[in-house]
Amino acid sequence: MTLVQWFIFFLVVQLIHGFGTWKLYKIAGRKAWEAFIPVYNAVVLMKMINRPWWWTILLFIPIVNLIMFPVVWVETARSFGKHTKLDTWLTILTLGFYLYYINYTQDVQHISERSLKPRTEVGEWVSSILFAVVAATIVHTYFIQPFTIPTSSLEKTLLVGDFLFVSKFHYGARAPQTTVSFPMVHDTIPLLGVKSYTNKPQLPYFRFPGFEDIERNDIVVFNWPVDTVRMFRDRSGKHYQKPIDKKSNYVKRAVGIPGDSLKIVDGKVYINDEALVLPDRAKPQYSYIVQGKGQGFDLRNLAQRYNITDPVAWYDQSKRQFRFVSLSDETIQKFKNHPNVASITRIIDSVGKTDPRIFPSAKMNWNHDQMGPIYIPEAGKTVAITPQSLPFYKRIIEVYEGSEMGLDRKISVNGKQVLLNNEPLNEYTFQQNYYFMMGDNRHNSEDSRFWGYVPENHVVGKPIFIWMSYDGTANGFFNKIRWERLFTTVGGDGKPVSYLYYFLIGLVILIGFNFFRKRKKKA
Repeated sequence: MTLVQWFIFFLVVQLIHGFGTWKLYKIAGRKAWEAFIPVYNAVVLMKMINRPWWWTILLFIPIVNLIMFPVVWVETARSFGKHTKLDTWLTILTLGFYLYYINYTQDVQHISERSLKPRTEVGEWVSSILFAVVAATIVHTYFIQPFTIPTSSLEKTLLVGDFLFVSKFHYGARAPQTTVSFPMVHDTIPLLGVKSYTNKPQLPYFRFPGFEDIERNDIVVFNWPVDTVRMFRDRSGKHYQKPIDKKSNYVKRAVGIPGDSLKIVDGKVYINDEALVLPDRAKPQYSYIVQGKGQGFDLRNLAQRYNITDPVAWYDQSKRQFRFVSLSDETIQKFKNHPNVASITRIIDSVGKTDPRIFPSAKMNWNHDQMGPIYIPEAGKTVAITPQSLPFYKRIIEVYEGSEMGLDRKISVNGKQVLLNNEPLNEYTFQQNYYFMMGDNRHNSEDSRFWGYVPENHVVGKPIFIWMSYDGTANGFFNKIRWERLFTTVGGDGKPVSYLYYFLIGLVILIGFNFFRKRKKKA
């Protein structure tokens, strides 16, 4: 829906509210016209139902308002004496239109000093749960979101089983575009394995101001731009066209930022013709051929002594050669002294070897070790559009700045002329910034090398904190917890430092303070 359509919808809702409650406003000692004035009518209604004025704000927060509207409907009915279970269910099941029945047919009185304490223990539990969900949804949507590392693309910087807190406010929180969704979940309702949202209506894209921009080498959580796959744990085989904010969450490193020229030579990234310098904590990894001396490898020993956690397979069994998927420089220095290692050779695809999966097309004859240069689009910059440059920008024009923005765009080529909706297209000005995201695990990461740019409106947030880390391959619950990673920061220089002890000390102080404070009150 466009802004104009949303404005019309907003006015219609105000009229529905006004015609359904204006008599109730009069009974409560207000003016009938107050029921029709947008926003003001909600502030007045909060006074009528003896609730704080700031509840009005909650009515305009997407997802949260899906919880708040039924609450306000029920509270309104109860403020005029309709507080039976039947009244409550009729109010909810009629989507608030039960208030019309009360407004036009019932002789009611306004209860101005109505007690807000639930009449039953069940009601008290429901009230507490609802507002806990409201508070958690606001925090989850606009401030901090928990996130789990599902793949090894950023090993050994972030490990599979790391549980992160992702800041929404560093880069600016996005207002939800999906307006109807099950709260506190992403694209799938747990256990049921079904969609958690409806595709329509959609709000226009809006991002609150952040206090920093994405910098080169930042680790970023974003929505996977080309995600149209089936839902998590959905066994039906269906595919879905997902809204931006319901696409799968990925985490990678922003190796290229808007305006950069990026190329990859022999597996190494170059930005504006200079080698990319990674931060201290980054551990880039590549695949290697390990020439053995006639013996095998103990996988447990590889994990414990050399921190080799990715699969090991034969490369050429007749020559006793093994393929190690992901080894860092630090690991190589240790592993080359292993008694069964004769030599270690990095696997690098040569120039001209074509991988058809590589962005933007197989015609470029690129692979994941040799590609580029690629220009990373910057908002406001204009590029020439030709049949040769079109593969780089077609999805941007048609999808990221087309259909996902509510625009119907179709690109075609007629000889040497590129056409947009059958009109000549010779140049294009980008409407938003784009990023090139890669995993540190260079040969075991599905990233921008395969599906291209990440639009700015797909950016979710910045990982800032590891609050839990769980190694699923270890034996025993306490052995599986990576204690040294608990309460460590994601960014920064040098070796990560755990703040677990500081947290525990603070928690003990807080518990002790509350204990003595309550004891003092009783005395």
